[in-house]
Amino acid sequence: MPKRKDEPGFSRRSFLKTVGASGVAAGVLGKTPGADAQTVNAVGPDAVRMTLNVNGKSLVLQLEPRVTLLDALRNRTDLTGNKRGCDRGACGACTMIVDGRTVYACSTLAIEVQGKKIRSVDGLASANGQLHPVQQAFCDKDALMCGFCTPGFIMASVGLLEKHPNATPDQIKKGLDGNICRCGTFNRIFEAVSSVKGVRRG
Repeated sequence: MPKRKDEPGFSRRSFLKTVGASGVAAGVLGKTPGADAQTVNAVGPDAVRMTLNVNGKSLVLQLEPRVTLLDALRNRTDLTGNKRGCDRGACGACTMIVDGRTVYACSTLAIEVQGKKIRSVDGLASANGQLHPVQQAFCDKDALMCGFCTPGFIMASVGLLEKHPNATPDQIKKGLDGNICRCGTFNRIFEAVSSVKGVRRG
């Protein structure tokens, strides 16, 4: 048995050994009958069936639980509009809208968004090819250069304008501060978003 703290020879090592042994004992002795039956079955690592609601359509895919929403759509479907930029949730090129909130698709697991309404830039235009007002504004204001960041900026802008149809300059800056344009067309992007009014949700 370890010595008390006030006794000679007490050490941090002996204290940690005691605490560690106590934790293990508590874990073993504290196990109750039937506990295994209450645990949730693990999923994976092999591919499992997932159903994603993307742009109003149900997509049934076989994916490993570790697959991100971005990879699921870009690699397993023909929805390649949103891009992979940093792959770390820092540049915003992969931005999509899930249940009305903008998310970084490169940092969102596909398995987590089952049963939710997912919107990518591929589904913004109408069936007859008419551009969404935000897409049209980006064209009218020449708010793109290389275009790589554009899908993410458009989705972030749509998410912003659906919440604030008449967004103020400060709201636009805050709403788009998670997206980066390496070409530096921020002024044109700001003009494009400022020109769009009355965007309806969905």
